[in-house]
Order: sequence, then structure tokens, then C-alpha cells
Amino acid sequence: MQTVEALRENINSVEDLHTVVKTMKTLAAVSIRQYERAVESLSGYYRNIELGLHVVLKDGVEEVFKQIGSQGDVPCAIILGSDQGLCGRFNEQIVNYALDSLNGMEPRKDKRLLLCVGVRAGAHLEEAGQQVDEYFSVPGSLKGVTPSVQSILIKLDELQAKRGLSRILVYYNESLPGAKYRSSTMHLLPLDRAWLENITKLSWPTRILPIFTMDRSHLFDSLIRQYLFVSVYRALAESLACENAARLSSMQVAGKNIEERLEELNARLRDQRQSSITGELLDLMTGIEALRS
Repeated sequence: MQTVEALRENINSVEDLHTVVKTMKTLAAVSIRQYERAVESLSGYYRNIELGLHVVLKDGVEEVFKQIGSQGDVPCAIILGSDQGLCGRFNEQIVNYALDSLNGMEPRKDKRLLLCVGVRAGAHLEEAGQQVDEYFSVPGSLKGVTPSVQSILIKLDELQAKRGLSRILVYYNESLPGAKYRSSTMHLLPLDRAWLENITKLSWPTRILPIFTMDRSHLFDSLIRQYLFVSVYRALAESLACENAARLSSMQVAGKNIEERLEELNARLRDQRQSSITGELLDLMTGIEALRS
């Protein structure tokens, strides 16, 4: 049986751990909101890109559609995971979802390219026998999202030039109400023809349609690059929000378990102290009786 001093040391250790868990819960909750605001702020930017494409494509999509098409036979996937743990099945879920999708698209693992954001997700991929061609670190804050997206897009340009990519997919966890998430797929390239045709049918917000003087194909290329940037940025911000939501959920469970452990230790401490007091009283009464006799 543990002594009173040992129980007090255990209680102090558990209380320190409880403080750490509460701090992590607070940080996760704050991070969720900042990434959600970042995703919300992209809606206006994305709308402007669509309006720009509307002007470029008002005469039809045939001429510019051939610029961004299938230029090879190698599918490429970007899997967004995490570098840190304590987030439940966040990485395992997105990896299993991505591999199921890729196996249906290209069964041969050596015939597809994988870019992975986060070493935790990469570990699950390697356990499944899937080689990761390039790793990217997970940004630690909102300021780091833009450089990370730029690094991913630069790598895609290199792969497109060297290998020829038939399609580019992004696998990420998408936010749901109530701090929940689900695995989702974003198709970056080739561009969806129906999407471009729908853009040509958008109504312009004013009566005057703007004109442009630069080369039409160059303008289209610039807008598509902005579209790719916004799409990857949104997916990465969503993934980061989901990672923190998963971590918040894990910390809530851990906090509840710690509170139950504290109640158990405090109850044992009270019992131990009561037993010690009772033992001392019995020793005292035994001594008194011995002196009397």
C-alpha cells in the first residue's frame, strides 16, 4: 500500500498533467477558429478569380482549355496529415481514404506519385507499403500556410515538367459542424470542363463588362495559378482546423480520465490518512492501557 507521501506525489504529478491538458485544449480551440476564419476569408478571393475567368472565357473555352490538360499518364496525390500526435485517428483516417481511392485509380503503387504533408501521415503510408516521393512539414501557424502552399505548387510544376502528370488530387480532412470532420478529395487538374462552362454563364455584377489588353492565354494561365493556390490553401487550412479539432476531442477525453484519476487518488489519500490516524489512536490507547496495568 502506498504511503501518504507517495500518494501526494502522485496527485501533484496528475494535477500538473491536468494543467498541460487544459492548456492544449485552449490552444487547439483558438487554432480551430483562426483556420476557420482563414477559410471563410477565401470566399471573396475565389469569387474574384471566377469573375476573371468569366471575362477571359466569354468567347468560349476551347482555345484556353487545352493549356491545362492531361500532359502525362502519372497520377499524383497530395495527402494532408499532421506532424504532431495526440489527434486520434486523424492521420490514419485520411491515409486509408486516400489509398482506397488511389488503388481504384492506379493499382500499381510504383506508377503513382505521392506528396505528403506531415510525417505522421507519411508513417502510415510507409506501413501500408506506399512510397512517399516528397515530404512537406505542417505549418505551425497561419502565417506558415502560404509558404507551404507555394512549396507544394513549385514541386508540382517540377513533377509536371519531369514526369508528366495525368491528374492531381488533394486528399484532406474537411471540417464539419460541431468540431467534426470527414475525409474528402479535391480534384486540381485536369480542369473540369463543366466547371469552366458554368463560369461562362455567371452574371456580371455590373452593367459594364471589363476588357483586358494582355494575351488571353497568359491571363488564363495566371488566373488558373491563382485558382490552384486558393484551392490548396483552403484544403491545408481545413486540414489544420480538423487536426486541432481532433486534438481538442482527444484532450477532452484525456481531461475527463485525469479528473477521474484525481478523484480516485484523493479518495485513497483520505482513506490512507484516516487509517494512519486510526492506527495512531489505537497505539495511543494501547500505551495508556499498558501504563494503567
